[in-house]
Amino acid sequence: MLKFIFWSLVAVNAALFAYGKGYLGHFSGNEREPERLLKQLNADKLAIISADKANEASAATASAAASAKPAPEVLACVEIGSFVLADARRFETQLAPLKLGDRQSRHNLPGSEVSSYIVYMPPQGSKEGADKKAGELRALGVTNYFIMNDNSPLRWGISLGVFKTEGAAQNQLAALMKQGVRTARVAPRMSGSKLLAFQFRDVDAELKAKLEQFRAGYPDAESHACK
Repeated sequence: MLKFIFWSLVAVNAALFAYGKGYLGHFSGNEREPERLLKQLNADKLAIISADKANEASAATASAAASAKPAPEVLACVEIGSFVLADARRFETQLAPLKLGDRQSRHNLPGSEVSSYIVYMPPQGSKEGADKKAGELRALGVTNYFIMNDNSPLRWGISLGVFKTEGAAQNQLAALMKQGVRTARVAPRMSGSKLLAFQFRDVDAELKAKLEQFRAGYPDAESHACK
């Protein structure tokens, strides 16, 4: 009996050894790892890399994908000036094919002398904001006001009166404060000059390049961001 068990174990071990060496053939899905690699396409080009290198490669790929499509730059407002009247007309002719519509406007640059004084409330950021502030003024009993909607630095501010002298403007401010107006202020208004400037809104990279190309033809004209 012991001999039978002994020879049975020997036979089992021999069979396992032969299977491991491939002498008994292969069953689907059970090939040894080296032989499976040999059966893959371009197995000689496969390489095992460390986890750190794999992470670096993944990060590099993600970075390349993110930089492949950069977000287009859009500027809220660009101003180009100054122009004398003849140059301004020629510049407008160059701009015409761009068909910018409301995105383009022209205004006089301020002069160097004070012409009057304005009592005003600062810009409210939008027409809606200015309308809301106007409603607050009406609730205080103030009816003499004007919402400024031009392309000046005071766009969407509220004018509460324009006066020839600073003293008259300060008197108006004091009267408004008695009515409960707290954010009004006085500022000088400069006389208009004969120089003109253009403002452009929603300027992307393509439009900016074209504007700069046109501006280069006017030595005295400069461009800068505006509100």
